[in-house]
Amino acid sequence: MLVRIRRDGDPQPSEITPRLLHENRRAVLKAAAAGLAAWSAPTIVDAAPATVESPVSGAARLQARPSALSTTEPLTPYKHVVGYNNFYEFGTGKDDPAARAGSLRLRPWTVAIEGEVARPRVFDIDELLRLAPLEERVYRMRCVEGWSMVIPWIGYPFAELMKRVEPTGSAKYVEFVTLADAGQMPGLRAPVLAWPYVEGLRIDEAAHALTLLTLGLYGEVLPKQNGAPVRIVVPWKYGFKSGKSLVRIRFVEKQPQTSWNLAAAHEYGFYSNVNPQVSHPRWSQATERRIGEDGFLQRKRPTLMFNGYADQVASLYAGMDLRKAF
Repeated sequence: MLVRIRRDGDPQPSEITPRLLHENRRAVLKAAAAGLAAWSAPTIVDAAPATVESPVSGAARLQARPSALSTTEPLTPYKHVVGYNNFYEFGTGKDDPAARAGSLRLRPWTVAIEGEVARPRVFDIDELLRLAPLEERVYRMRCVEGWSMVIPWIGYPFAELMKRVEPTGSAKYVEFVTLADAGQMPGLRAPVLAWPYVEGLRIDEAAHALTLLTLGLYGEVLPKQNGAPVRIVVPWKYGFKSGKSLVRIRFVEKQPQTSWNLAAAHEYGFYSNVNPQVSHPRWSQATERRIGEDGFLQRKRPTLMFNGYADQVASLYAGMDLRKAF
């Protein structure tokens, strides 16, 4: 019998168990039992920067220029960034992605750009890495569960990709689709969500200078557990809006049906902007706990509107009631 020892900084069970998972626990356990052999001996991923597998040319490091859009707050230690994650395709525990993402194959990897664009195409990961100069953006990231990190991401504005594919006038939204391969992602065996994982942004949100097509962190290519080899990062929204391990990006006319909104619309709205005035149905969003700094029972930090990026993004929502459009 395995006994899990609670560590300082671990969230309370009420913070980390999604309602959908809680209410369907018997179904989850049944599905997990079917794949017990694969789950019982997970692959361990070495989190040290020098050993992270690169999706291009065997090089782990990325050259990136610093960005003026970075916060100057202290960085969350690397060990927490790569070891404490939500990536349900590899399991619902915070340490599951680091333990199980070793099965993810990063080559070959392509991302298809489809829908309402003048120049649809398929990008190889090498092309995406060379598409525009890489920047290091130190962003605050806030999880809907009440914890936060400060992460030095590497990438370039998503708008750079938009320039290459030329969205048409009919494109009002952008849909991001994550890889769904049960052979590589053991978490797909559990009916936590309807797979593949889908997220979406309004097109002006996607084109905003802060929205980052992300290929690395902490000076290296993305570790598998953090969404390798390419993900989106939207720092003024809750973390689940930043889709990982992307394989398809679609420009569409109608608002896409996103995974968490489909699963629990009353808890996870389409916009999902960080708003401390709107509580999650099961906990307050008024405060947060910074991973690696604050203790388990301490919530010392007030949550900032738009995660502290209000000056840059509030104009996107002028005239909207952000208590309803949550």
